[in-house]
Amino acid sequence: MSITMSRPVTEVLNKQVANWSVMYIKLHHFHWYVQGPNFFTLHAKFEELYNEAAKYVDDLAERLLTVGGKPVSTMQACIGQASIKEAAGGETAEQMVQEVISDFSTLVGELKEGIAAAEAGNDEATGDMFLEMTESLEKHMWMLKAFLGK
Repeated sequence: MSITMSRPVTEVLNKQVANWSVMYIKLHHFHWYVQGPNFFTLHAKFEELYNEAAKYVDDLAERLLTVGGKPVSTMQACIGQASIKEAAGGETAEQMVQEVISDFSTLVGELKEGIAAAEAGNDEATGDMFLEMTESLEKHMWMLKAFLGK
């Protein structure tokens, strides 16, 4: 038996599946193509982040299925629904880090909207999931900004 959810919460969940799917590919791109004196540090950091992204994709999709939704599951559909844009290619290491900070900031804003939607839909479990993700992203942004000296 699935839990009945308000439409906005399922939409937020699905948008996050799309966002994190694009983010996963983007972080892989950065992992593979980063160059320069910070290669080893950033190569490892991007791997840590894409592993976290993979977990989020699965957790979000499974939560969506639990509540009777249907997660987006093709790259074309993900790109169409996501706020996060694909990597353009040719970014410097600093541009890669700045882009991750910007993307994480976008995600934090959307997750906070999702927390409000979850509260309105009386869905504490989804709200808790979004809150945990927000906390992790804010910490990553702080560390990445410190890496850039900002």
